[in-house]
This record gives sequence, structure tokens and C-alpha cells, in this order.
Amino acid sequence: MRIPLVKQVRYLLNEWRYGLTDGGRYLVIGLLASGAFGSITLFVPIYILFCILLAVLVTALLTGLALRPSVRIDGSLPEKITAGQPLHAEFRLSTRSRRPLYDVGLALSRLPAYIEDTEPARTLPHLAPVAAASFPVTLRARKRGSYHIPAIRAYTTFPFNLLRSRGRKHPLAPFLVLPSFHPIQLVDLPLGRRYQPGGIALTSDVGESPEYIGSREYHDGDSCRRIDFRSWARLARPAVKEFQEEYYCRLALVVDTFVAPGRKKSRDGFPELEAAISLTAAAADALSRGEYIIDLFAAGPELYVFRAGRHIAHLDNILEILACVEECRTNPFEIIAPAIAAELANVTSVICVFLDWDALRAAFVRTILEAGSAARVLIVRDGPTSEPWAPDEDWAGPISVFTPADVAAGRIEQI
Repeated sequence: MRIPLVKQVRYLLNEWRYGLTDGGRYLVIGLLASGAFGSITLFVPIYILFCILLAVLVTALLTGLALRPSVRIDGSLPEKITAGQPLHAEFRLSTRSRRPLYDVGLALSRLPAYIEDTEPARTLPHLAPVAAASFPVTLRARKRGSYHIPAIRAYTTFPFNLLRSRGRKHPLAPFLVLPSFHPIQLVDLPLGRRYQPGGIALTSDVGESPEYIGSREYHDGDSCRRIDFRSWARLARPAVKEFQEEYYCRLALVVDTFVAPGRKKSRDGFPELEAAISLTAAAADALSRGEYIIDLFAAGPELYVFRAGRHIAHLDNILEILACVEECRTNPFEIIAPAIAAELANVTSVICVFLDWDALRAAFVRTILEAGSAARVLIVRDGPTSEPWAPDEDWAGPISVFTPADVAAGRIEQI
């Protein structure tokens, strides 16, 4: 079976990065350089140098294979962390061999692009037979998202600290990097109650109790717990109590994810999009402190629609969705508009976090207002918008514009 060239190159790069130490890389460079010069010259010392370097490399390789560590690795990474915050974990390495191990350590292989290993050197000079040692691991995620590090592996650099002779690997589960945000306060929004079909099933168990509004005749399927025995005795036929429990304050969060098709991603992603996600997370955090039903609408490669009940625990679910939202290269409002239009009759207020202001976004806000819902528009942008937004404040209400630097530095205290 022929291995594709791409996989061969990927394997060689992985070996260069993780299979060799710094000294091993210098040795390989010297070996290649002496071999190249030796092929075009008759100068004998070049051949001697080439043979010495090759002998050292082969000796290190064979010795490492013979003394490959036989160990057991225990430990795991946290399921969730916050972007920019360090991830701390501890792994325990237990040797099964009756001979001592030298220069043994643990290494994480094939780290994702936005994950940094702040302590890459984790090596013990000596590990006694049938013993154990703990190795701390500290990672840092520069960007939110779902990541998977395939495994952590034990290795030894004995005898010359040139090669990492790797032993048993320990698989790792994926983990989620939640968006970071600074807490904010919400401005006064119209927070009236509206009829919600489905009632208490839409919410958590936190909130007002259902109110008794009367009795009616019993129908098949009614709960026996709601039987009104006094009305039954008075009417001489079964009756059940009726409760009013379907009026709640429901808010919607709409996040804009459109990025121009020709724009390339920087080292830390797209600053405006990351700032918009962070601002949306801060708004969700502020809303979770009250007893509201929160709907989240975000269009990435797929449309994300999530409804959270009136409890702070649901903030974690919103953050998990925001962690996985990606940029959208086509106008997302063609996708979001129909989805939210069907819900506007039940939504009191909509907080819109936009990356720009143009005719399409203005039409989207008009749709919200024409449905009888209030709108609060926030624009995250570094530079002027495609169309001026100030004249539209007359009908759209106050529009706030923030830069990504303002969001990242936590200079926004309220919206």
C-alpha cells in the first residue's frame, strides 16, 4: 500500500518537531550538511565527520528502541476552560519495569494551532524501578473552540538527549474552550411579559408559581392532581383546576458572524468576530442573573438556535454554543431572519450584536420593531461601517459602537 506524499511529509514534520530534541535537530542538520559537502568534495575529514555523526545518531536510535519506557499514564485534561486562561492538569507516570529509567518524561503531540504548551520540558533524570512520578501540564488556549489533542506519550532521551524514544501513549478526550468576557450591566430594556405557548415547559424550576384562575369540566387525559373536589361536589360531575403559567419575559440574542470571503484569518482569528462573541457572552451573563427566557441565534456554517430557561446554570449551555460558532462567509441574515421572524410574536426584546451596519441589517432591525419587539443594536467594528448608522437612530433607537480593543480590555461597563 502506497502512503500519500502529504502523509509522508506530515509524518516527517511531526518527527522533526516531537521526535528530536534541540540537540538532535542540530545533529541532523550537521549530518545533512556534511553529507552534502562530502558528495562534492574529496576532502577526507568531511567523510569522517559524516560517519561520526551518523554513528552517534544510529547508536542513540538503537539504544532508545531497546530501552523504550514501559509505563502506565493516568490523568486527564479538564472538559472546559476559558480562552486566555491557563489549563492545569496533572498526569501520573508509573513504571512497570524492574530496571531504572533515565531521562524519562511526557510529551503532548500534535497540538492544535491555537493551543500553546507553556511547559514543554517535562523530564526526570531518573525514575526508580516500579515507582511513580507526577508531571504537571499547563496549556494555554488563545482562541475559543473545540479542540482535541490526540494523546500524551511517555518518552526517554537516553543516552545522548538527541532523540525522544516514545513508549505507550495515553489518549485524551476533546475539551472545550469557552469565550472569555468581562461582566457588564444591561441598560433598561422593555421587559414586559408575553404569552408563551408551552408555558412552564420552556423554563426551569426557578420563577413564579402558576396562578389559579378557575375550574372547568374534566377531560380525558387531565392530571388527577388537578381535580377540584369542591367543584365536583357542587356540580355533581368531575372538574379540574386551571392555572395561568404561560406569561414570561423572553429575550433574544442575535450575533452577527459574517466575515468577507477574501479576508484571511490572523494568528488569533478575526478580532471583530471574537470581540462580538465575547460581548454576546457578557450580555448572556447579565441576562442569566434575571428570570428570563433567552433565545440565542447565531449563523455560522450552520444556524445555531438555542433556548435557555430562567436559571444561571443555562449560561454554560450558551457559552458552549458560542465557543463553537465559526465565521460565515455568506450573509447570515438570509438564514437568521426567517428563523427569528417566526419567534418575534413571543419575544419582548432583541439584543443585536452586529459586525457592520448596512441596508440588510437595518431591514432586519425594522422587522423586529414592526413585530412589536424592542431592539438594542450593538456594533463591534474597528473602523467606519459600510453605511452611516447615526441617521437610523431616529427609528432604531440608540446604537452603540465598540472597538474590539474596548471589548478585550473590559472597558464596556454597560450596554
